[in-house]
Parts: sequence; structure tokens; C-alpha cells
Amino acid sequence: MKRHFFGSSFFLFISMGLAGCGADNVQEQVNATGDAEDNEPEEQNEENGNLTGPLSFYTSQPDADAEALIAGFNEVYPDVDVTIFRSGTEEVVSRLLAENEAGSVQADVLLLADSVTFEGLKEEDLLMPYESGELDAIPSEFVDPDHMYAGTKVMPTILAYNTTMVEEAPTSWDVLTSDEASGEVTMPSPLYSGAAAYNAGVFSRTDGFGWDYFEALRANETTIVQGNGGVVQAVAGGESAYGMVVDFVVANAKNEGSPIDFIYPEEGVPVITEPIAITEETQNDAAAKAFVDFVLSEEGQELSVEVGYAPIREGMNPPEGLQRADELEVLSSDLADLLETRESDKEQFRTIFGDH
Repeated sequence: MKRHFFGSSFFLFISMGLAGCGADNVQEQVNATGDAEDNEPEEQNEENGNLTGPLSFYTSQPDADAEALIAGFNEVYPDVDVTIFRSGTEEVVSRLLAENEAGSVQADVLLLADSVTFEGLKEEDLLMPYESGELDAIPSEFVDPDHMYAGTKVMPTILAYNTTMVEEAPTSWDVLTSDEASGEVTMPSPLYSGAAAYNAGVFSRTDGFGWDYFEALRANETTIVQGNGGVVQAVAGGESAYGMVVDFVVANAKNEGSPIDFIYPEEGVPVITEPIAITEETQNDAAAKAFVDFVLSEEGQELSVEVGYAPIREGMNPPEGLQRADELEVLSSDLADLLETRESDKEQFRTIFGDH
């Protein structure tokens, strides 16, 4: 697997104008005992050491997956009241930056799409260093050397296709720009999805692709939707024959009986790791550390596999049909360069496809 070590770079603020993008998909989940804006300091039960108090979790994970993660955590720490703010990575970061600007960061723990996002937050001093005892089982290249964040899973972007509309499985990304795929391709927007923003940065810097590839996708009447879930819905529902999307959501839909399948194209695939981090302004650092430990632990990684993700922890196998990290041909680019140009990459995408 081709990998790049983390580097330093300059963070460019994400546009606040994203607040209206995908607002219908934003959900806040509040426990009956707490309020999403209530972030009181943690309490500690002196007799048994059980953690208590509120914990605010900001994530780009699908709702059901985030809820499963919280349920697993609460089996171990039932007295921690976890609230969830869920949206696309770009909107979550926009909210976090707005809160920071107002001097009132509400999030305790972040779990978002890609390391480029966390490098930016790290440069803005928004993250708290934490060297979890679980990091020994996580490949070092997926762990920030300053222990500000660590990957939680392996999520390649692959090529999905509708099995009733496509007679022969494709082998290459080139099929998306072919005549047969005209008007039959759906992909997520980098203006909403962190994975798609990462993909745009990588594809635009990869030989054989570049921005010319995106121009060709536009000329082929590619449909742009907000997130990866919308891509799967379009392909599985027959609205499109092909899709560019993360692998696990396609595998889940296939296992549920949808007429959809996927391939890892021969040229390679971009990979994100959905890192996790604790905010510098957390009001419940004990519970936040316990949450990070749980997500990276064998128990937390097994839960991740159960909902369909390929684990990042060494010595564990992915769900059937998904490839392990060491099996992937990875398309990658320099992390510092991706961070420095993320906003200009999104503007270039907007120039080609318009606002989505």
C-alpha cells in the first residue's frame, strides 16, 4: 500500500457559505437527560471510577453507524450522555470554526472523513494531543506524530455499478467518461463530502486523470449529489448505471439485496481513514479519552466491522468483499499539498460543475 507520512502546511478556512448546503441532512441527536448545547464539565464517581457527564460528538458518519458506535460505548460507560451532531465533513468543520470564532466550541470529540481536514484543525490549535494506549495496534502511518488524531478505518473510493444496467463489470475509471456512461454517472460533491474533497485533490494530481478527467465527467453529464449515500441510492435505484463512492456503503447495499456491485479499478483508489480527535476546548476530557480508546480498541473495531467498515487495527479482517489495506493499490498525494490547495481544489470543482 502506497502511503504518505503526515506533514505540516497552512490551513485555509472553509467557507462559511456551506451552511446552506445539505442542511436537510443535518441531524442533532439529544439524549433525554441532556441538551445538545449543554456541555458541562465531567463528573467522576469516586467509588467506582465510572465516567459521567455530557459528551458532544461531531461526525460525518451515517446516522445509523454513529448511533451504533454510541450504543457500544454506552454499554461500557452507561453514565456518559452522548449527543451527536452529524453532517458532511465540510459542514461539520464550518460549524466548528464558527463556534471557535464565537469563543464557544461545543464539540468534545470529532470523527470526520480525512487526515487533510484534521491537519487543518491541528494548525488552528483546535485539537488536544492524546496518546491512546490503543495506538500500538494502529499502523504508525495512520497516526499523527503529535498524537492529535488517528485513523479509525480504511475507506477506499471505488467504482460502483448497477448489475441490471451493466452487463459486464468494468475494470477502469475510464468507463465513467465513456460514451456508454453518458448521463449514467453519479458522484458526491467535494463541497459537502470530505471524502469527495480528498478524492478531488488526489485525482487532480494523478497522472492519467488531472482536472481534464473532471472536465470529461462534466461533458459526460455526470450527476453531482451531496454525499456517498446519495450515490448508492442513485445506482441501486437505477437512476445511474455507475457511481464513484466509498466501498462499504456499496457492500452494505449489495448484502441487503440491491442490484449493485463494485470493483477496485486497476489504476488504484484514493483512501481515507476517518480520523478521530479530541478538541482542545473539551469540557469532559476523561470521557473524550475513553471514547477515543473505545473506537480504537479491538471491541470498537469489531463493532466497526459489524456495521460494514474495514478496520484499521492490525490483525483484523474486513467484512466479506472488502479489501484489506495491504491489498489496495492506493492513489495518493502529498498531504501538505492537499491541505494547502483544498479550497482552490473545491473552487476548481465548482468552476467545472457549478454549486452542488
